Amino acid sequence: MILRLPDGPLTVACVAAHPDDVEIACGGTLLELAARQDVTGHWLTLTGTDERVAEARSAAQAFLPGATTTFAGFADGYLPERWGDVKRALHDFADGIRPDLVLVPWVGDAHQDHRLVARLAPTVWRSALLLHYEIPKWDGDLGRPQLYVPLDEATVRRKVDLLDALYVSQRTRDWWDDELFLGFARTRGVEAKTRYAEAFHVTKVTLGLR
Repeated sequence: MILRLPDGPLTVACVAAHPDDVEIACGGTLLELAARQDVTGHWLTLTGTDERVAEARSAAQAFLPGATTTFAGFADGYLPERWGDVKRALHDFADGIRPDLVLVPWVGDAHQDHRLVARLAPTVWRSALLLHYEIPKWDGDLGRPQLYVPLDEATVRRKVDLLDALYVSQRTRDWWDDELFLGFARTRGVEAKTRYAEAFHVTKVTLGLR
């Protein structure tokens, strides 16, 4: 069965502990959403140096043109000790926007910053569709997602090209390469019975029958 988002204007909120989290995890999904022409995007990134913030700001515009960007300026790796401040930052970001779709990390992610954001997000957004994205990493923390977004090859390759072009500071990392990004999308594609896909964890969905 394929579920579809409703037609008409759509507001999307993207929440990341770090610059590049959202784009690595669901950049293909964002490119597909951007093709609708009726999407409003809002980005919150909780950590990041000046260089990384500049990269993330450019990436937001490339993946979801016209998106607003907010940066909280917390230290990478130490979000759990700032629990209250992070929660306030999420609520401040949420004030004034009514997203239909919110993209956030997964609670099973091994990175402590990701886990905190994943746990707090459902307390901030109680009505929107909340999709928890996954990020491949050396921890080997990938789970069994419940929702898949099929992607064609052109979209996946566009995602990879943008990652390489916009996140120059990350290209020297030993795990950062096209093979990882394409291979991961291919693996999730096999599970979704398509060529490529991105996958998400879902904890609660309300189904309207009329």
